[in-house]
Amino acid sequence: MRLTAFTRLLRILHIFTRYRLDQILLELPLPALARLGLKLGPWRLRPAPKNLSRGARLRLACEDLGPVFIKFGQILSTRRDLMPDDIALELAFLQDKVPPFPPALARARIEEQLGQSIESVFAEFSDEPLASASVAQVHAARLHDGTEVVVKVVRPAIGEVIDQDIQWLYLAARGLERVSAEGRRLRPVEVVEDYERTIFDELDLHREAANASQLRRNFEGSELLYIPKVYWDWCRHKVLVMERISGIPVTDLAALADQRTDMKKLAERGVEIFFTQVFRDSFFHADMHPGNIFISRAHPWEPQYIAIDFGIVGSLTPEDQSYLARNLMAFFKRDYRRVAQLHIDSGWIPADTRVNEFEAAIRSVCEPIFERPLSEISFGQLLLRLFQTARRFQMEVQPQLVLLQKTLLNIEGLGRQLYPDLDLWSTAQPYLERWMRERMLPQHQAKVWQQHLERVPALIETTQKALNRIAEQPVEQPPEPKRNQWALRVAGIALLVLGSSTLGGDPNLWINAAPAQWVLIAVGGWLILRRA
Repeated sequence: MRLTAFTRLLRILHIFTRYRLDQILLELPLPALARLGLKLGPWRLRPAPKNLSRGARLRLACEDLGPVFIKFGQILSTRRDLMPDDIALELAFLQDKVPPFPPALARARIEEQLGQSIESVFAEFSDEPLASASVAQVHAARLHDGTEVVVKVVRPAIGEVIDQDIQWLYLAARGLERVSAEGRRLRPVEVVEDYERTIFDELDLHREAANASQLRRNFEGSELLYIPKVYWDWCRHKVLVMERISGIPVTDLAALADQRTDMKKLAERGVEIFFTQVFRDSFFHADMHPGNIFISRAHPWEPQYIAIDFGIVGSLTPEDQSYLARNLMAFFKRDYRRVAQLHIDSGWIPADTRVNEFEAAIRSVCEPIFERPLSEISFGQLLLRLFQTARRFQMEVQPQLVLLQKTLLNIEGLGRQLYPDLDLWSTAQPYLERWMRERMLPQHQAKVWQQHLERVPALIETTQKALNRIAEQPVEQPPEPKRNQWALRVAGIALLVLGSSTLGGDPNLWINAAPAQWVLIAVGGWLILRRA
């Protein structure tokens, strides 16, 4: 391993000691040897920071360790099924804002990626970045035809930094899985794998451009959501050029009030956008924190959202869509038996789980929440309590739903901020009911069957190849029967002959045979047919 990697490790250990993260690890049910190592480590010589909760210490450690750990902490904050509430809520405050890198480096990378000088591509280019995040920063520019654009460029050498940090994260995750049963339940290696995919996807701006184009097509002409145009001629893996938008940041409530924005409709449209993306398109913007959302200045009485930053998107299979919709409908009808059965049918919890026990556990979580008015029910709190309950039933983490859970929490928090009396359920219910009715229509069922039939040739081909591979494998000869097996078979033949010797071929004799003869025949036949 390189010297820089060991230097990085020393930095990590320094931050680990500074915030006494060993105390957080000691709260896990670790083996005695691991606990002894943590208790005898040199970090014990440093006092723990005063007046800081364990979640705050972990958040500050991520911020001190830099962009890679900030992003990792943000992803951990969405894993409410794995993290204790206080830690997850604290990690949610991590800010993805880091100092910008020098304009000269940004210019050099853009020119290297485009193969042209800045002046030949842009009539104007601002060296002062509009925004700077962990993996990239954004500059304002203008094309020669007068179009105002933004240029997003990936940080130099960020890939190497990310790779080094990920290797250390893998090392820590594998160690935790080896020494702790609770650690294995948290599946830390899977969490790191999820993070690795996410952050390396964000480094590929071609992928982000494709995500933006797909979302733009999905909402073409929509009054709900506007997606900026991508200028593909100037997009590369490390450079992205998009239309520059002009809107009000969604958190600027004073500016929204000044233009008399209909806040109730704005909040409801946010919910509608979410469910439209999830159920109509099965392709949703999965990083909808307030920094990525603006509100159009046009027609505030019919407010329109504007979204940016499409590095993280999610999608669901038709099966996941169906299970999700049916679960939500069952929750709000208080049909807890249905919820429990759906979890078992979908494989989210073990098949041998007792339905009545899981139903009772869900009821104990949901009933106190549903005693409140619907406008006060929090999807976020419901999810948190359900995850805590499901841990007792060994609920498997559903990677395909993690981004959905995170996005739902973001949307709910944003909606409550815009309009505190938002009734999330009354907004979502009509959409869900309509979607489920449409799925039962004959034309939809015909489409589903058509999709299944289209997959049949590929399945037949795959099956044929598998059969061919089996046929090409040498057939193993059965082992020679052991001597005692032959002896048992000879004994069986002897008993069979002895039992049937007086019966001959007369059916009446067989029918009226003595019980002892039948016993001899049965035992003899069993010994002959007995498997090795």
